[in-house]
Amino acid sequence: MTISSNGQVSIPAAARARWGTRKVVVVDLGDRVVMRPAVDTNDTLTMMQGKYADKGPDSSAARRAARRAEDSARRRRG
Repeated sequence: MTISSNGQVSIPAAARARWGTRKVVVVDLGDRVVMRPAVDTNDTLTMMQGKYADKGPDSSAARRAARRAEDSARRRRG
């Protein structure tokens, strides 16, 4: 790969298509450079929802459980 006088490199079309993004992160590790697809900030929430889907109660259920626990603690105290 050749670096242009403006510091640009060309990423092969197959890699760009596989990554499905127009943005990359470049990490300088001293003896090498790593280039990887950047996470689209517009898609971060969707990605996190998919990653943590079905990982516990929804917020309404968690609030109800917390209120029940608080009520039980109050009743025990008097």
